[in-house]
Amino acid sequence: MSLVFDMTDPAERVRGLDAATSAVRRGDLVVLPTDTVYGVGTDAFGTTGVSRLRAAKGMPAGAPLPVLVGSPTTMEGLGYGLTKAARSLVEAFWPGALTVVVKAQPTLAWDIGGTDGRVALRMPLHPVAIELLRATGPMAVTGANLAQRPQPATCLQARDQLGDSVTVYLDAGIGLDLPPSTVVDASGEVPVVLRVGAVTVDTLREVCPQVVEGQ
Repeated sequence: MSLVFDMTDPAERVRGLDAATSAVRRGDLVVLPTDTVYGVGTDAFGTTGVSRLRAAKGMPAGAPLPVLVGSPTTMEGLGYGLTKAARSLVEAFWPGALTVVVKAQPTLAWDIGGTDGRVALRMPLHPVAIELLRATGPMAVTGANLAQRPQPATCLQARDQLGDSVTVYLDAGIGLDLPPSTVVDASGEVPVVLRVGAVTVDTLREVCPQVVEGQ
């Protein structure tokens, strides 16, 4: 049976973060609030948890998963040959609704999917998410919804879709209901917008003028 914690209550917040941290380390699934929608995640380096995550979501084996981090400096350990554009975008928009795709360190032992040697990283602007990520390390996290279903703005919506496949739900109230994060591939010489979301292309170009929109 799943555990649900009210993260607006200080005492329950402590218990919830402890339970969620333990669950992630066991390879179980946790639903957590972000600055856009609720996400479901697990240890990015745990093959059992990643398999459970794909199964709970109804994702095909090998489908790529984004990774959330609790600090911008974590990108240095996960990324390889980081470009000036990647660093500039992270400095300007993290924590926030920007996912940056970089080349992954080739020595990393994880199974986050067919990313052609790249990884999609983001640091969410939500205190609960940041605190959890700093306790667990990088997590593979995606929207807390079933495939082809709407992404949840509340913990209840996530529970209605994922049920007992998730061990711990961290309920921080109604989400911001923002568009999903903007995704920029900054792994090459020219940064390419793969998905326009909460951060507009014009806003990106204020920091990184060479950004182009993908086809």
